[in-house]
Amino acid sequence: MGKLDDRVAIVTGAAQGIGKAVADKLAAEGATVVVADLNGEGAERAAPAGGAGLRVDVSREDEVERMVDETTSRFGKLDVLVNVAAIVPFTPWDEVDFAEWRRIMSVNLDGVFLTCHYAQRPMRDAGYGRIVNIASIAGKDGNPNASHYSASKAGLIGLTKSLAKELATKGVLVNCITPAAAKTEMFDQMKQEHIDYMLSKIPMNRFLEVEELAAMIAWLASEDCSFSTGAVFDISGGRAVY
Repeated sequence: MGKLDDRVAIVTGAAQGIGKAVADKLAAEGATVVVADLNGEGAERAAPAGGAGLRVDVSREDEVERMVDETTSRFGKLDVLVNVAAIVPFTPWDEVDFAEWRRIMSVNLDGVFLTCHYAQRPMRDAGYGRIVNIASIAGKDGNPNASHYSASKAGLIGLTKSLAKELATKGVLVNCITPAAAKTEMFDQMKQEHIDYMLSKIPMNRFLEVEELAAMIAWLASEDCSFSTGAVFDISGGRAVY
């Protein structure tokens, strides 16, 4: 028996990296998992057995609404939403133009607003739900050369806390996690100086393993998490200072 037997979950940004590790962990705990990603073919490949893969741009309201509708139509309900989808840029402040700022916000913050907006409806109607938002330690500390990313993740923390208060008596718990950097495919797009900077901030002197993050998410997505809502869970190897 897994912690998530008979539960239906959506994981966004799950074609690879952290999202895929989360989808695999939830499936191992018994959940039926819908993998949603802008890379539709990757989503289909990453979908665990018995689940589904959907191409979804979380910044588009019509696609998010369709994602939730297809999930509830096919599997009868929606119990868990894990928001992993995000853009992780490294751009000096003086080089950030408004178009890039809006692009980051449209996925990292607007996208989470949309997924929460539509996913909480069937959860609230059923009197049960778990929403886990993946923020970042950058949303608390701020990272240089990532002003728009840091701001989007700080906004996500605030959104999580507010939504949790509104749903606190509806059986729907909303929490977020602020991880330090995990070594995933995104490292291929980063300069070594940025990688070195992030590692230098972690007292444990190593990067987060995606399986470690997935294990924390699996608990937050389960019935075992019953009295934590609006909380911010650090998994930063000691980097967090508050």
